[in-house]
Amino acid sequence: MTREGAITGLLALVVGVVAGLLAAPRPPAWLDPYLPVAVMAAVDAAVGGLRAALERVFSDRVFVVSFLSDVALAVALVALGDGLGVGGAMSTAVVVVLGIRIFTNASAVRRSLLKS
Repeated sequence: MTREGAITGLLALVVGVVAGLLAAPRPPAWLDPYLPVAVMAAVDAAVGGLRAALERVFSDRVFVVSFLSDVALAVALVALGDGLGVGGAMSTAVVVVLGIRIFTNASAVRRSLLKS
């Protein structure tokens, strides 16, 4: 993927997020504990995909599988925490780990963009 393709993908992501915020549908209340970790997992996958694109190792199959499995795993961990009675702690742990991954990938993207 070229740098222009990565920029186009990032622009499409930003447009999608803005459109979603403007539409602002209200999900069912039972989804409330799961949405933050699902969004964090999705952002992690998107930033990881951008990093892979800039490093020229991007694979659309790997991206889709990683995106879906990361979101499913994050939600499953929070559901497990809810079942064990520690939902808030598990949710916090998942968000912290995903946040670290996002910042790690973002710094790699920044280094890649500033290198050339």
